[in-house]
Amino acid sequence: MKIDYGLEPGMLKNKLDNFWHLSGEKIIAIDREYDSSNGSPVFTAGGKYTTRGWTEWTQGFQFGSAILQFDATGEPWFLENGRQNTVSKMAPHISHVGVHDHGFNNLSTYGNLLRLMKEEKIPFNGWEKNFYELALKISGAVQASRWTRTREGGFISSFNGPHSLFVDTIRSCRVLVVSHLLGHLLQGENDVKISLLERAMQHITATARYSVYYGEGRDRYDVWGRTAHESIFNTHDGNFRCPNSQQGYTGFSTWTRGLAWAMLGFAEELELLATLSEADLETAGGKETLRQTMLKGARATCDFYISNTPVDGIPYWDTGAPNLHQLGDYLNRPADPFNAWEPVDSSAAAIGAQGLLRLGKILGPTGEGRQYWQAGLTVLARLLEEPYLSTDPAHQGILLHSIYHQPNGWDYVPQGQQIACGESSMWGDYHFRETALYLSRIIANEKYYTFYNCI
Repeated sequence: MKIDYGLEPGMLKNKLDNFWHLSGEKIIAIDREYDSSNGSPVFTAGGKYTTRGWTEWTQGFQFGSAILQFDATGEPWFLENGRQNTVSKMAPHISHVGVHDHGFNNLSTYGNLLRLMKEEKIPFNGWEKNFYELALKISGAVQASRWTRTREGGFISSFNGPHSLFVDTIRSCRVLVVSHLLGHLLQGENDVKISLLERAMQHITATARYSVYYGEGRDRYDVWGRTAHESIFNTHDGNFRCPNSQQGYTGFSTWTRGLAWAMLGFAEELELLATLSEADLETAGGKETLRQTMLKGARATCDFYISNTPVDGIPYWDTGAPNLHQLGDYLNRPADPFNAWEPVDSSAAAIGAQGLLRLGKILGPTGEGRQYWQAGLTVLARLLEEPYLSTDPAHQGILLHSIYHQPNGWDYVPQGQQIACGESSMWGDYHFRETALYLSRIIANEKYYTFYNCI
């Protein structure tokens, strides 16, 4: 990608104001028009949200979007919508033992509401605070119970089963950490007490070791910063067996949304790590060792994104997609969501932009981290424009050209097009809002936005 080193946060203020105006209209439209009896909204088809049964991982993004909208605009309708839906509909997600997505669903809802209370953006209420805290405590413990031991430690297994480590699960580590910081732990057989912080750090370490490549000769496709969506383990002895992919093209190519989850996950956990003491992390691997592991993972994945994304910062869905060669020199021109061969994935851009910004902030946006900070601004600036920003009031999504599952063919292909394009996803819309909120709060000189502001 071509990084715009002249961009400054304030230059995006007018675009962000327009974004929040459009975003509010979309949230209201979904609330009025979507038939919730069909299940959680997942992605759009012809501009309208539809569902897709695979795992229940998107409902928190729907209600969390309303909460983020309130945070950005102060409009009370969005707070009440997000709060009421969280209370009435999110309880099953707290106790869901079959998914690896607790850090998505429950921090987006209960976590954001508790954060707003701690930041004094909503009035303090003791019972309400306790309710949100209890939900997060239990969510973190339930997520941590989905555990596979390896020879070096262990990981939170994906919904595929105990053999499967997904790169995106790094974002679920946040709910383990929040639960721990709220004073909770997991109790196992014979009342064995299990540290949630230790499990979170072990999962992050496993992700860094097995999901991310560093150009160190691991296999013939070992390139600095590329990621594998899934890592497969022998559950009998805890040995790593091979890379794999569920939503990418292969285990030896890079599904760009998985790459983006790693970029953001490492950066967020690095921010958290700086707030913890040596004593907190003594049994989890040691603070400096963990910092170096996370920093290496964050740098590598962000570098790979910058090197393998078209000039405008919007990636195609997989860097090894089989028909990319049909596009010619596609990296040296802006991404084309309307091409005839391979879809782009704007949701990867929305997630990755936040990872770039956070890593840039950690390393110093005017110093060592300038490349990452400016790259994040470049990507976000592009997303805030058409054809990625959805300006059509009849379309329920805010971020266009998001892809869910290209290999399974789930995504909607509009009439006259040869590939999926022009549609939105609940995770893409939510993370677009989250990245926009991150920068909006910086521009407004508000408290720096982190997931652990809820503590």
